[in-house]
Amino acid sequence: MALGHPAGTPPHGRGGPGCLRGHQGLHRRTSSMTPTAPEATEPVGVTPITSLADLLAVDGVSEEMEIRSAVGVLAIHGGGLERATDVVAREVAARTGSSFYTLVQPDGSRRHLPSIRFIPGVSEKLDSFLREVDTVMSIHGYGRHDDFWAVLVGGANRPLAHHVAGHLRETLPEEYRVVDDVDAMPRTLRGLHPDNPVNHPAGGGVQVELPPSIRWNRDHRDWSDHDGTPRSEHLELLIDGLSAAIQDLPTADETPS
Repeated sequence: MALGHPAGTPPHGRGGPGCLRGHQGLHRRTSSMTPTAPEATEPVGVTPITSLADLLAVDGVSEEMEIRSAVGVLAIHGGGLERATDVVAREVAARTGSSFYTLVQPDGSRRHLPSIRFIPGVSEKLDSFLREVDTVMSIHGYGRHDDFWAVLVGGANRPLAHHVAGHLRETLPEEYRVVDDVDAMPRTLRGLHPDNPVNHPAGGGVQVELPPSIRWNRDHRDWSDHDGTPRSEHLELLIDGLSAAIQDLPTADETPS
């Protein structure tokens, strides 16, 4: 069910981190915000790749897709690239009866294709997913050595983004800051470009960018749900919040004008 309508989409897509500003910006700290271990940052060695066709041809890359409803949950950088994002998307979709798509890279594969290059006409599964849904929640991961605590809620459907952010603020521990002011996000992490798959359906969508700290299991010193590593408590709370946001979507009569 769509919530609101996509906002205007300036010509920039998702990529590396950029300049941050605003009172909700990523550099804000509180006394409870002690840095996590350095190994909780995204590993180095990301290799750019130029097309979805080339990415799908990489040995071990796989796609998963299930159609369940008109609400979809998406993770296009899953597996070895943005750790645990496919785990989050899969679990949220299962709990809420939402449709689901992920592209998963194997361990050791860190090919990065910008979201705006996941173009139609290449992946039959992605095309089918985007045809069948009218609202999307897209799960991504980002890594910054200077901040581990900000969950960014972007995407062109701003009423939906504020709705999701409200649920996350209710469920996440206080050290995490939920940022839904797009001016306080790096331009390349805002998820506003019209070619980003999150904005393809009629109702648009919300892009949730997760820092390493929420995906990393600090007790087991590995990524949640990787090679038998238990899911961290914070990641479980994130999944609870995202699931509650979908289950609590307003009806058309309740949608803000």
